[in-house]
Amino acid sequence: MSLTPTSRIALVTGASRGIGYATARALAKQGAHIIAVARTQGGLEELDDEIRKDGGSATLVPLNLTDFVGIARLGAALNDRHGKLDMLVGNAGIAGPSSPLGHIEPKQWTDVMAINVSANFQLIRCMEPLLRQSDAGRAVFVTSGAANKALAYLGPYAASKAALETLARVWAHETASTNIRVNLFNPGPIRTRMRASVFPGEDPMTLDTPEQAAEFILPMCAPNWTETGKFYDYPSRTLMSFREPA
Repeated sequence: MSLTPTSRIALVTGASRGIGYATARALAKQGAHIIAVARTQGGLEELDDEIRKDGGSATLVPLNLTDFVGIARLGAALNDRHGKLDMLVGNAGIAGPSSPLGHIEPKQWTDVMAINVSANFQLIRCMEPLLRQSDAGRAVFVTSGAANKALAYLGPYAASKAALETLARVWAHETASTNIRVNLFNPGPIRTRMRASVFPGEDPMTLDTPEQAAEFILPMCAPNWTETGKFYDYPSRTLMSFREPA
């Protein structure tokens, strides 16, 4: 993918580390101006430093995605400054508790749903008008194999990713006749801090890096990507229609 500098505007959530960080940096290397959203100011500043070293540019947005008013303000600011959005990468997510369902507190459940599902719903609401202003609006949401496997002790996370997949599927249907393309990306086991927190006994050196996974997100953000309503499974390197329940 080759982009004219600052000609494409890319919003990446969870951009302060992991897959979001790697994707933001990779898109910036291709010439996109990055709207980097994350809670961690320090991580965003590190990303900005690396993007600048690579000759790119970024706008840093320290924002907790449970702040729905803040997301709406961001949409308004992007409209005022750029008048469009070309790429939306919904990567931000939290693992939540690793416990039996009966041991999970309601707040723990709602916290996971707020970040993994509701925040993406608000992003869709606030960013769709901007994506429609692009000649090739692209949206990619990062999901998980947990959505389909329904692993024990990961109930809130698995349920939230299943909900996210359905949300993306609905949006893909709704925008099929527009210039917007909506797809999902399943990275599988990747060497991230969140993965380590859920599977502490796993050797991270046996896993692919976020940078490796990000290289497969890039084509899904490109103007020449024409598929919508698809699911890219990174572990199998397979693009498929949205998966049906097992």
